[in-house]
Amino acid sequence: MNTSLTPNNSPKVKRKISVRRPRAVSHLPPPLTPEAHDAALYAIRAYLKGRTSYDSFPVSFRLIVLDSKLEVRKALQCLLSNGVVSAPLWNSEKSCFSGMFTVSDIIHLIQYYWKSSTYEGAVADVETLRLESLRDIEKELGVEPPPLLREHPSATLYDAAKLLIQTHARRVPLLDNDTETGHQVIVSVLTQYRLLKFISINCGREISQLHMPLRKLKIGTYVSAAPGENPEGNPFHPIATATMDTPVFDVVHMFSERGISAVPIVDESGIVVNLYETVDVITLVRLGAYQSLDLTISEALLQRSTDFPGVVICTASDSLGTLMQLIKKRRVHRLVVVEGEEEERKGGKKGRLLGIITLSDVLRYLIGEAAIGEGVEPLVEEDSRDLRTPSQLPTPVSEETS
Repeated sequence: MNTSLTPNNSPKVKRKISVRRPRAVSHLPPPLTPEAHDAALYAIRAYLKGRTSYDSFPVSFRLIVLDSKLEVRKALQCLLSNGVVSAPLWNSEKSCFSGMFTVSDIIHLIQYYWKSSTYEGAVADVETLRLESLRDIEKELGVEPPPLLREHPSATLYDAAKLLIQTHARRVPLLDNDTETGHQVIVSVLTQYRLLKFISINCGREISQLHMPLRKLKIGTYVSAAPGENPEGNPFHPIATATMDTPVFDVVHMFSERGISAVPIVDESGIVVNLYETVDVITLVRLGAYQSLDLTISEALLQRSTDFPGVVICTASDSLGTLMQLIKKRRVHRLVVVEGEEEERKGGKKGRLLGIITLSDVLRYLIGEAAIGEGVEPLVEEDSRDLRTPSQLPTPVSEETS
């Protein structure tokens, strides 16, 4: 027999006594305020003070060291074959570190032969010219020799970063001593890029708080609109620029005179169409193609390697946090700042050159030799806004390969 359930014959269910549960802890991120930005900045500095250069080493990496007796042509081939733009030099006679071989040396080499030799003579000399002779060429040009920088691998990343900033260097060799022989040992080279990528990987929470726009933070060099501040007749002063019709050697001269490593290429409207870098010149010297210096930028770009990553652009309203995330994902060494929608609304032109940001600019700001917010403040060694001590921070992580 089927029986339907009614309120009178339905079984009674014993109800549980209601107990008030405590409210769950909120995990919402803190608000994006200038104070949060400053606190994140100081926390990053505190983190670097508690980590050494050893911590930034990739799990696996190769180190290219060149004997100072090696011919320049072979040294260039070695750099290109290994995809690097610099290498430490080793004096095999004295068993000691003797400096760095960088793209700047090649720029000086080009200027020297352009002024003092024929194409044929330059090609013949480079076949036998040794790395140790590059300092003599600098003396002939009246160029200051680069400082013999070094740092110990156990030094803090904060101290290494300060050394890079104070000397305007893009890299610092890390040297130790062999306990048995007492001789120097080149352990690695800490570059600006590796340091900034290490920060972006290990300080993710702090990076997300760096929300203030790049121009407001005064990071980078921007076109000056003030009257009377353009002595060169360059509409993009103080930024060096070129066009597709500019001869390569004119740009090489800019590299040497200004100590820069890239020049934005703009069209007649000031729109950024490309970027010519010091690394673009290396192939010309390695192949002995000195006559290519007579080419225009447009013609020279046809010889560029197919693996060129392209020009990385941003706008002045982009945040420092966004830039750091970009450094984490891509091998970025500089960003060209262009006018965006905000400038276009004020009568500007989208894509027009507005500024340029180098890794030196970013590192200088993060370490403290720049403005925080809108006011210039000195770096405070100990600050109550250092929310976490180094021991409370996560174990550092480095990229797998260098």
